[in-house]
Amino acid sequence: MQTTVFSQSGQHGRPGQPGQAPHPRPATNDTHAPSYYAATALPQPPRPPLRGRAEADVAVIGAGYTGLSAALHLAEAGFRVVVLEARRVGWGASGRNGGQLVHSYSRDLDVIEARHGVDTARALGSMAFEGAAIIKQRIRHYGIDCHFRPGGLFAAINSRQVDQLAHHKALWERFGHAELEMLDTGQCEAAVGSTRYRAALLDRSAGHVHPLRLAQGEAQAFESLGGVIHEDSTVTRIERGEPAVVHTADGEVQARYVIVAGNAYLGGLVPELAARTMPCGSQVVATEPLGERFAEILPQNLCVEDCNFLLDYFRLSADRRLLYGGGVTYGARDPAHVEAMIRPKLLKTFPQLRDVRIDFGWTGNFLLTLSRLPEVGRLSPNIYYSQGCSGHGVTFTHLIGRVLAEALQGQAERFDAFASLPHYPFPGGRLLRVPFTALGAFWYDLRDRLQR
Repeated sequence: MQTTVFSQSGQHGRPGQPGQAPHPRPATNDTHAPSYYAATALPQPPRPPLRGRAEADVAVIGAGYTGLSAALHLAEAGFRVVVLEARRVGWGASGRNGGQLVHSYSRDLDVIEARHGVDTARALGSMAFEGAAIIKQRIRHYGIDCHFRPGGLFAAINSRQVDQLAHHKALWERFGHAELEMLDTGQCEAAVGSTRYRAALLDRSAGHVHPLRLAQGEAQAFESLGGVIHEDSTVTRIERGEPAVVHTADGEVQARYVIVAGNAYLGGLVPELAARTMPCGSQVVATEPLGERFAEILPQNLCVEDCNFLLDYFRLSADRRLLYGGGVTYGARDPAHVEAMIRPKLLKTFPQLRDVRIDFGWTGNFLLTLSRLPEVGRLSPNIYYSQGCSGHGVTFTHLIGRVLAEALQGQAERFDAFASLPHYPFPGGRLLRVPFTALGAFWYDLRDRLQR
């Protein structure tokens, strides 16, 4: 894991000017990767490590979005829940991502229908827009200050992608999602502040948030209902049985049910889960505050992602920084210089920012599956898991948290719709999955570059 906070020395971007206020820096500790999000996080209460023995109805492994969503739904239903987190609430992808509320899955619904049948597509389609609604409801109900702003764009760079957006709109409307509008070239340029795009699809029900503050707010909501979170509590072993026992270095939790929600940061705790997935890194930078000098950039405060296979995504922060992300490092290798990877992408979209300073650059891991669909299931009758959102984690994790809570309460129909999806190993196994996947990605990226 590699994260950088860039200085004003002039080595990265525009040098600091006399009389300029220094840009924000994170607290001097290693509790979170020193991203822009960590520098502007919510105050948090102490959450001591697990010591000794505890009992619960449900033990949740991981205090990211999946674990927190499930834990909060279960606490609302009256379950006694203990969450075990190896580092800090939102330490992994949940606290480092682009913060965009994007509906559906990393494979669209027509692909799901073609590969897995009409019934599966109908079942997954009925849930495809639920995750964002859950997030908005949580923000309202618990008063979570996570800088939510509505609206998002899918931006097309070439004519093929314009056709794809029209197909995408018709497909989503078929599944009941009507808050969509196609923007032509001029409307797109006005909404984004860039001449790069030919058209865009506006989704009014999408939006963006400060992702770490969202996770932290959900954790505090869970605790307000009597839930318990232990940080610095790496799980070392899951003892299967009824009840199950979840072990850490200094304690254990005996529970009727266990939910494994470590995703890309689960490590080797459950080898059969690690064997079917691949952690991948994505990089983000945050500029200095743009202020009114660049008022034409995202004037409607929408979030944007383009339609390339290796896509770029960007939005404004609450203090008008441009947060720009993109690129994938397969196998979650740490790039040496985040800014060197992302600045050329940023400038291709916004050449007017060539002199802007980059204040923060960081990377975080998401978990990829071969099918690009999430893997959901049971390790035993009382041990459940969800992993492999493949880039659509912000909304899916909130949906699956509700679905897991339903399953533990005996309502497993929606859980079974995801659990019935086949789980495939990567070609070449763990040794060759990175080069094979990178080769395939190179082909799709080349196709995007050659399209006009």
